[in-house]
Amino acid sequence: MSAPLALVYKGPAARPTACSDAVVSLLRSSPRRFDVRYVGPDGELPLNAKTLASAAIYAQPGGGELTPAYRRMRKHRSTIRDYVALGGNYLGFCLGGYLAGATPGFGLLTGDTDQYIASKGATTGTTDDTLVEVLWRGRPRRMFFQDGPVFLLDSDAGTTVLARYPNNEIAALVAPFGKGRVAVVGPHPEATVDWYADCGLPDEPNFDLGLDLIETVMTP
Repeated sequence: MSAPLALVYKGPAARPTACSDAVVSLLRSSPRRFDVRYVGPDGELPLNAKTLASAAIYAQPGGGELTPAYRRMRKHRSTIRDYVALGGNYLGFCLGGYLAGATPGFGLLTGDTDQYIASKGATTGTTDDTLVEVLWRGRPRRMFFQDGPVFLLDSDAGTTVLARYPNNEIAALVAPFGKGRVAVVGPHPEATVDWYADCGLPDEPNFDLGLDLIETVMTP
C-alpha cells in the first residue's frame, strides 16, 4: 500500500523557506508515514487541481504578511477550496491559518481570522518572535509565536477546538468544509530547535502538538 501524499507549499507566499521546511519535517515525523512533497513555484510539483487530487493533505506554512501572500495565492483560491470541499484536508500554520479566513483568504472557515495581538486581553502586543501560553486540550503549553491569528467562527458546528489563548480566543481548531476538513493553528507547533535558538528563546519544541493537529484533521 502506497504512503499517503502530503503536499507542502513552497514559494514566495511562505518566506523564509525554513517555514516550509519545518512543516515538511513535522509531516515526516507523523506515524502516518506520509510521502511528503513540495508544491508550488519553488516545489517539485505544480500547485493545481491534478496534483491536489492525489493528496491526502495540503499544508500552507507560515511566513510573511497576509496581504502580499494572498496576492500570490489568490489565483489558487478556487482550486484549494474545491480540493477541500471534495474531501481533501487543509493544514494551515500562522499565515496559513490567516489564509484559511475570508478577508482576504480562501474562505475555508465559517468565520474569519484576526491578529491575536489585537484581541482584548492578549498576553503579547509584539509582532516579534516570542512565546505565548495556550491551553491545548486543557493543558498549559508555551509555543513559538509571531503575530499569529485568532479564529473567529460564525458557527462551531462540527468544530474541534484544540487550543485557546489565555484570553479564551481560539488558537487551534479542526473544522469541516464540504466533504473535507480544515486544521489551523495560530502559534507554531512545527517550530524547530533552531527557531528558538536564533531568537534567543527557551527551547520548547511542540512537535507533539503539531502531530495532534495532523492526526485530528486526518481522523474524521
